[in-house]
Amino acid sequence: MSLTVRSRQKTHPVDAWLLRRLAKWVLEITEPDTAKRPSGHELGVFLVGPEEMARINFSSLQHEGPTDVITFDYCEPGDAPKPGPILGDLFICPTVAEEFAGEFGTTWPEEVARYLIHGVLHLRGYDDRDAATRKAMKREENRLMEEAKKRFPLSRLAKRPITDVR
Repeated sequence: MSLTVRSRQKTHPVDAWLLRRLAKWVLEITEPDTAKRPSGHELGVFLVGPEEMARINFSSLQHEGPTDVITFDYCEPGDAPKPGPILGDLFICPTVAEEFAGEFGTTWPEEVARYLIHGVLHLRGYDDRDAATRKAMKREENRLMEEAKKRFPLSRLAKRPITDVR
């Protein structure tokens, strides 16, 4: 397995080792064929600032401004849950995560974890383009988030203490 975790922004210092552990767990737990765990995944997880995210968002999707997460899947499309190795990149913006955290009563590290899970679900074939598929994806995302909260100290994704908004 090749897993790259890099932070290319400075406003939200992240524990890359913990984020890497979380990514490995998500890759393993979302593999529907347990005989293939762990398989030959190639995943890049990049934390970027709002300016870089806005550039990626525009050049890839022709959408203005930064967004929370963008997923690039380099494998053949398939229905969820798509088995086998993942080949893709996730771009996550912690600044946007912080904005949504205030709106949803969470913390930015929890939002970053959610975006990681969301991105891997896209790589597993889940889709959120229409109401029916969005509902199924959200249900799985919420289930995995609850499990992640039990397994990982998500607040420690932030390298420096944060103020809890709850």
